[in-house]
Amino acid sequence: MKKMSITVNVSMQVSNFDKWKTMFDSRKSDREEAGINARAYRNVDEPNNACVIGTASTKETFVSFFSQPAMQEALKNAGVLGPPEIKFLEEA
Repeated sequence: MKKMSITVNVSMQVSNFDKWKTMFDSRKSDREEAGINARAYRNVDEPNNACVIGTASTKETFVSFFSQPAMQEALKNAGVLGPPEIKFLEEA
């Protein structure tokens, strides 16, 4: 049976978690429009490590959304310190 979606795990260092979380929350409708469902988490042991776990229909759908210039600008403005680590997972 074909999988209906993939799980995406994104981890990034941020200069200020609360500032980053405000940006994340403000883009909820953009994520929904792209068919991406995601929740934000803070790493307990590294407070400036923001993590997002979500689902998308395909890897390409997520990459297309995440690569948009507006998204890249939003990440930069929210204090993301360098490229995020992104893992694409499928249920086993």
